[in-house]
Amino acid sequence: MTDIAEGTIGSVVQAEEPAGRAASTPFGYDAARSWSKRTIDIVGAALALFLFLPLLCCVALAVRMESKGPVIFRQRRTGHHGRIFTIYKFRTMTVTEDAGDVRQATRNDARVTAVGGLLRKLSLDELPQFLNVLMGDMSIVGPRPHALAHDEFYGERIPAYADRFRVKPGLTGLAQVNGLRGEIQDLRGMRDRISADNLYIDSWSLGLDIAILARTALIIFRDPQAY
Repeated sequence: MTDIAEGTIGSVVQAEEPAGRAASTPFGYDAARSWSKRTIDIVGAALALFLFLPLLCCVALAVRMESKGPVIFRQRRTGHHGRIFTIYKFRTMTVTEDAGDVRQATRNDARVTAVGGLLRKLSLDELPQFLNVLMGDMSIVGPRPHALAHDEFYGERIPAYADRFRVKPGLTGLAQVNGLRGEIQDLRGMRDRISADNLYIDSWSLGLDIAILARTALIIFRDPQAY
């Protein structure tokens, strides 16, 4: 996989991608309809849930014991072709926002619980999303889904924003392994992320997915943007 630095992504954004790519573009179509990608998703998600079952039980118990509220946080997200689905995560905050002004998590966010802070740092709060993968709402690799309120806000300001819905959202993606994750502080930050998402779709191959998974494994426990 070609290493894509933030500067390169920024230059792609400055070139202003055309709005409204057709959903039937060759690479986007392949990524969305590839039977091999879906097979890897099913096998990988089932294996992950089986291997991590003891860990999932321990995390669920820790969340339950620390604070009141549901163990699993549910929030609506936008998926393939704009279809709305419910994403699953371990609850890491004292709030469970799903409408209106959904605040992004910030560094040292007072809403994050002690257990939640550790889960977010290690990305363990995302493990229940393997269920979303099995259900067909998500893929293991793809653009990370955002809250509906953020889709609406940024969709009105970034012409190419909706192009990321050409494929299923993922647990990890090209943007995340290039440092484009965490809190969005300005419009340029989201433009860079969307540029990386669309670049992934246009350049998709199984080899690219494998490379992204390998890079995810290397940074998962030491990502400074995980909080």
